[in-house]
Amino acid sequence: MDLTTLAIPVFLALLALEYGIARVWKRDIQETRDTATSLSLGVGSLFAGAAWKTASAGLYVTAHENALFDLGDGPWAFVAALVAVDFAYYWFHRLHHEVRVLWASHVPHHSSQRYNLSTALRQSWTPFTGLPFYLPLAFFFSPAQIAAAYGVNLLYQFWIHTELIDRLGPLEWVFNTPSHHRVHHGANVQYLDRNYAGILILWDRWFASFEPERERVRYGLTKNIQSGNPVYAAFHEFVAVLRDAFGAPSLRDAVGYLLRPPGWKPAGAGATATDLKRSAGLVPG
Repeated sequence: MDLTTLAIPVFLALLALEYGIARVWKRDIQETRDTATSLSLGVGSLFAGAAWKTASAGLYVTAHENALFDLGDGPWAFVAALVAVDFAYYWFHRLHHEVRVLWASHVPHHSSQRYNLSTALRQSWTPFTGLPFYLPLAFFFSPAQIAAAYGVNLLYQFWIHTELIDRLGPLEWVFNTPSHHRVHHGANVQYLDRNYAGILILWDRWFASFEPERERVRYGLTKNIQSGNPVYAAFHEFVAVLRDAFGAPSLRDAVGYLLRPPGWKPAGAGATATDLKRSAGLVPG
């Protein structure tokens, strides 16, 4: 049983605590149908994740048996694994925003127009898209180390999905925080495709994807879905991607619909995040 599964009772207790505090502070941060969708997606992701871990375990074992440089099992090796997994997560997360077919896997997590701890559980049902990002780590770390470090990474990200925690002073310079991650979930133009970090916000600062929280965040997608059906939330963008790709007038355009950013259309007819920022004067024309 992995760390995320073991933490379920803690997740539920913190959800109840957040709800109670929000009621006392008269903060409207939850909506029943939205929370139910988030929880349903979370349950589905547990089953999908367990199936994928079973199916992919042999790949990680085989890769580790051919390790380029095995860092061993000591405490410093695990610290290195934590940093390596966090670095892999940054690029996994970034490309899942910048490549449409990968975005189709990740979009359920952004489909809520609310932002609370239940949003953290709104996870993908197609975990196999992470394989190219995490499998190379097995050439340096054991599968057990990778799994444990990945579990720690996911557990850390749970608490940052809340509006009830304000900025955290000097910690904001190094770590991902609720303030930084609120920006990531924003549909405001200046917040699109920013703050991809898992644990360390340093990656965003170093790779020019950081944006501080300034104006109030408007959560959700640039074009929100209206359905609370978890199956629809999990797969609607895959359906849209395939519809666009198969309906494309050329193979080049079909590949573009798969591999270009969300919002891309041939001949500049679409509206990617960069297009929207350019129109708003936030990036050079």
